[in-house]
Order: sequence, then C-alpha cells, then structure tokens
Amino acid sequence: MRIGVLTGGGDCPGLNAVIRAVVRRAEVGFGDELVGIADGWRGLLEGRTLPLDVERCRGILPRGGTILGTSRTNPYAAPDGPARVLATAAELGLDAIVAIGGEDTLGVAHRLAAEGLAVVGVPKTIDNDLAGTELTFGFHTAVQTATEAIDRLHTTAESHDRVIVCEVMGRHAGWIATYAGIAGGATAILVPEEPFDLDEVCEVLRVRHAKGRYASIVVVAEGAVPKEGTLTLAAAELDAFGHPRLGGIAAVLAPEIERRTGIETRMTILGHIQRGGSPTAFDRVLATRFGVAAAEAVHEGAFDQMVALRAGQIVRVPLAEALAAPKHLDPELLHGVADWFRG
Repeated sequence: MRIGVLTGGGDCPGLNAVIRAVVRRAEVGFGDELVGIADGWRGLLEGRTLPLDVERCRGILPRGGTILGTSRTNPYAAPDGPARVLATAAELGLDAIVAIGGEDTLGVAHRLAAEGLAVVGVPKTIDNDLAGTELTFGFHTAVQTATEAIDRLHTTAESHDRVIVCEVMGRHAGWIATYAGIAGGATAILVPEEPFDLDEVCEVLRVRHAKGRYASIVVVAEGAVPKEGTLTLAAAELDAFGHPRLGGIAAVLAPEIERRTGIETRMTILGHIQRGGSPTAFDRVLATRFGVAAAEAVHEGAFDQMVALRAGQIVRVPLAEALAAPKHLDPELLHGVADWFRG
C-alpha cells in the first residue's frame, strides 16, 4: 500500500515516535511505501510532501516536535478545501492516510472519511481531553515539565514570601493543572470544568500566610473561568476551528490576588515549554504502540477509526465516538485528592 502520514494541530512530545512506528511497521512488516505530508492538512491542500522511510526516521524517537511539520489548517474553512484534499490524495496515489492529531485534526479526518477518504486516526494532545482513550501521548511529558517548574517556583516564592500563579495549558479540561498541581504541592488548582471564586481562593491564601507559610502556588489552566460576576476577562480572538486563542489568565489573576490579599504576587505562564522537548519514556512507549497499531489498522481496513488506550490495551474506537465530547477531568481526582492538601 501507499500510505500518507500527517501531524496536525499543536505539536507535542511523542509525535516523532508515532511517525517512526508507523513507518517501521508498514515498511518493514508490510512492504508499504510511506509518504510524509507536510504541515498537517495544509500539505494536502497544497500538494506538499516529504520523503518518509525507515532511514529518514532513524534517530527521531527521542526528539520533540514533528519532522513532518504541523499546522492548525482547517480544509473546511478553505474554498473547495475538502475537494482539493481528496484530489491531492488521489494524485499522490494514496491508499490510506494516518492522521495524528487532536479533536480538530481528527474532526477533519472524520468528515473526510464520510466523503470517501480512507483514514485512521492517532490521538494526540497534551491536554489529555480526547474521549475514547484513557491517555494521549504528550500528556505525561507536559505534566512532568509543569511539575518541575512548580518545584522551582516553590523555592523562589519561599525566598520572597510570595504567591506565584503558574498558568499551564488546558483549554477544555484541567488534567495538566490537576496532575501537576497535586505533584507539585499547589495551594490551589483552577480548572475549566469548575468556575472559580477568586474571593474563596484569596481567603485560602490569607489563612495560609497568616499561619506562617512563606509560599503559595496557584496552578491555573489556561481555559479556567471565574464564576459569573466575580471577575472580568477580555474576549479572545478565534482560530481557524472557531476556538478562542487562550493564554494569559495568570496575568489577570496575579495582580487581582495581590490587590485582594495584600500579599506580593507574581505569575509565570509555561506556555509552549510544555509542548517542547524530549518525550518521557512512558510517552515514547505509548506513541510507539499507537503507531504500530495504526499501521495494522490500515491493513485491516479499519478506517474512520482511532487507535486508543483502554485498560492497558491498544484498541480501536470509531472517530465519531472519540469526538463526541471532550474528556473532562474526574471530579474525584480534584476533590477527593487535591482538596485535602489545600492551605
């Protein structure tokens, strides 16, 4: 077979591990020819490809980012976009495409599958908010990066008797914020699933510092929102998929916390640091398992499906199921664990 491989949406650690695994399983195991598609769906809109074979993939397992490039291109937002994608795939002689991405990339894959494109999805998002799979590769690495940052923030906060607000990624779900907040010993964790009351957060901080604690870390997911009427946030511009471009809530919270508590407060936005760098061993293994399973799914004709992790096993789920709704944080994790370590 002649198989195209693309990576779409935000980059994350482990993408190259998936690419490598797809290529090795397909080329060595099945004798397939692989075609690298440049910059996600944009590559199929513009007819841009890259060489992709076992030799090209040597040494990429520990590398972050993606050798194929990526973008947030939405073919359905371009004039005749879907038709151009299908035409390019036909011109390239592709029998199938392995699409590696999150809800937007796989959402496009699902729509194109209904128009006749043979596509298998691989779940990718550091936010871990894609339904149908227990974990997505990149999440573990992002949490480790955020935890290490929080550990460092503790020492500088203690030196100055400060509150530090640490903003992490998480548009729809607070998985990174909660895992990193628990692992890093945060005083408060603010997530998109539950609107927060800043007065309540400030009261916890005041009580804590009155007891002689010399540092407090507030971890906030970029998509966290205040309870209605308690704090005003500026409206964000939208991306090609209609999502707000988030980032910067920490810059609003820090001065407001200082104003309400009288405690010196600073902020740190981790941003794309969480996306970069070498994947952890866990993410390398998970990404490799996904890549092998995706190549096998192509040969078994399991199109319009996504490989996923369930109960430790790699399975396949319909893309429609995976995209039905975001996978939100388990409240038990936030309240059954994190709440006991506040203050």
